Amino acid sequence: MYKKVHKVMIMKDRNIVVEELYKTPVEMQKVELVERKGIGHPDSIADGIAEAVSRALSREYIKRYGIILHHNTDQVEVVGGRAYPRFGGGEVIRPIYILLSGRAVEFIDREMFPVHEVAIKAAKDYLRKAVSHLDVDNHIIIDSRIGQGSVDLVSVFNKAKETPIPLANDTSFGVGFAPLSETERIVLQTEKLLNSKEFKKKMPAVGEDIKVMGLRKGDEIDLTIAAAIVDSEVQDPKEYMEVKQGIYEEVKELAESITQRKVNIYVNTADDPNKDIYYITVTGTSAEAGDDGSVGRGNRVNGLITPNRFMSMEAAAGKNPVSHVGKIYNLLANLIANDIVKQIDGVEEVYVRILSQIGKPIDEPLVASIQILPKKGYSVGQFEKGAQEIADEWLANITKIQKMILEDKLNVF
Repeated sequence: MYKKVHKVMIMKDRNIVVEELYKTPVEMQKVELVERKGIGHPDSIADGIAEAVSRALSREYIKRYGIILHHNTDQVEVVGGRAYPRFGGGEVIRPIYILLSGRAVEFIDREMFPVHEVAIKAAKDYLRKAVSHLDVDNHIIIDSRIGQGSVDLVSVFNKAKETPIPLANDTSFGVGFAPLSETERIVLQTEKLLNSKEFKKKMPAVGEDIKVMGLRKGDEIDLTIAAAIVDSEVQDPKEYMEVKQGIYEEVKELAESITQRKVNIYVNTADDPNKDIYYITVTGTSAEAGDDGSVGRGNRVNGLITPNRFMSMEAAAGKNPVSHVGKIYNLLANLIANDIVKQIDGVEEVYVRILSQIGKPIDEPLVASIQILPKKGYSVGQFEKGAQEIADEWLANITKIQKMILEDKLNVF
């Protein structure tokens, strides 16, 4: 699938390497798999809480001390509860348990910083926005066990305060690619549509736990959607089936606006009306009924799970936005990849991989690898310089990513 690279150009100051990639474009591969876990999926709930806690801590640190202090809150566990859903409205009989873990600076000059209070409030605020039918005061138990940061990482973090460019607090890599394929776009936009405010106004019965799986075989796409339906919003099986049909029609219209390929749409395929089995929930998330969630087990920073692409297994959500490359480099790699596709003609696909070295400035990676698959009639030599300049500019302004995160302009799942 891959051949030896015949032409490589290196920018020594930031270790940017551009090379031609030899592979079958994703759109031309016979089989493509794409997945997205919606915001109410237990894994996404864990990601969302971890990130909300990190951002809340960052803002409070800045408010009190003028800087973001060391923290990583990327350890959140969602332990499923127990519920008895039924048409017209059921009940949660055992709350969902959420454990906040990780590390954060808690003592500053003998003053105690309210890590747990800030974290728990951020988690509750996030849940109220993310899962509309969840009663945060009665359906959830939140336990904060966030501890003091490890001495060596705090030391690296503190050294970074003495320089304009933070030092990497890990040896890790980030991965990004562009553009999205038709299947990827359909999967991503399907979940965003079904969880949009506009759609919820039309169909409040559709909960936030929506999982979308796309399979393309040749020029035919199968889209399997699992959507938790809120029991209090549907009075009987007839209304439930009407909601399913509404989902189907909305997604069909969306898919037809993206592709001319045939798209088969399947909604809640585990339903069995003959056995009175329907995907109804009290809260709109399967976390109420025993499904557990963990940070990093769901979507990558571009919002998708894409086994046909290069991916990083880093859990970006909850990592500090100052120096943790597991977060920053994954976001950066996607920003660079998207800019290359937008600004340079002739790029079929581009993959960006950026590797850090602990203790080194984050704007000087050990390598920034840019692999480009050119369109027919183009060669990498035509846009090597442009790709390098785009990557170099982003690296030179890498601290902008921290600002974009705290302004909620970047998502991490």
